[in-house]
Amino acid sequence: MIKNQLGKSDIYVSALTLGCMSIGTDAKQASYIIDQALDTGINHLDTADLYNFGENEQIVGKAIQGKRAQVVLTSKVGNHFNKEKNDWYWDPSKAHIKNGLKDSLHRLQTNYLDFYMLHGGTIEDPIDESIEAFEELKKEGLIRAYGISSIRPNVIREYVEKSSIDAVMMQYNLLDRRPEEEMLDLLHANEISVFTRGPLAKGMLSKHGKKQIEKKGQGGYLDYSQKELFAIFDNISNQFTSETSCNEIALKYVLKHPAVASAVFGASSSEQVKENTDFDHAKALTNETYLAIQQLTKPIKYTDHR
Repeated sequence: MIKNQLGKSDIYVSALTLGCMSIGTDAKQASYIIDQALDTGINHLDTADLYNFGENEQIVGKAIQGKRAQVVLTSKVGNHFNKEKNDWYWDPSKAHIKNGLKDSLHRLQTNYLDFYMLHGGTIEDPIDESIEAFEELKKEGLIRAYGISSIRPNVIREYVEKSSIDAVMMQYNLLDRRPEEEMLDLLHANEISVFTRGPLAKGMLSKHGKKQIEKKGQGGYLDYSQKELFAIFDNISNQFTSETSCNEIALKYVLKHPAVASAVFGASSSEQVKENTDFDHAKALTNETYLAIQQLTKPIKYTDHR
């Protein structure tokens, strides 16, 4: 599988990332899903301390024992949680970021993270303090690089200007094209990579798209009505999938922009890993197909989330 440089760092991530939030709490099954992903050439695993209140990190850590050197491992911090109370609150303070890393390293059974992200953020955060925490962790050798998981343009711009982040994770798919409007070119110009989450739009852009649109698209999706979602899915299926799959089209659409280092998909079964990896990764979408897909969808903009 193609590997792309992460920002200005010396880290190279596979074009596809396994998002571990959906792997479940059955450690044996989760380990099987992770092993299958690694066997396809995926080297990047994405987790977060909040997923199952730390249990996801524990499961991932156990699954990669003996394989740590071949894995680019990412986790996230910022949600100060209490597992016993099933509750959490936002805390981007320096103290929490540094303590959060210690807890994550313990659960993951490793002594460093390749990539560490702030798991959200607003313009009211103590951004300078958060950046200071990540920079210190990097100098201490506890993380190799850092970034943020955010869709807020104003917050992202603050980090672009003030920090040495190497990547931003944001929702991006061919239905949610908001990053194209004001984020992707800016990040690419500053040599900051993008991890795209939700590239299959809750499964509505997968081979099971019609079923997922019926289930999850009843109230629409962003600026699209359910009727429009069905029409887009049918058009993509009829025009572009004679020799490929909807999954491949959706994943390769977001990977087309040079800022995007990796598309992050979730999987709760080995079959879902297969659906998202069983194609020629080296063959990109043609410019003709890319532009044709854009004609079927809307270039919507960020409004509420700034």
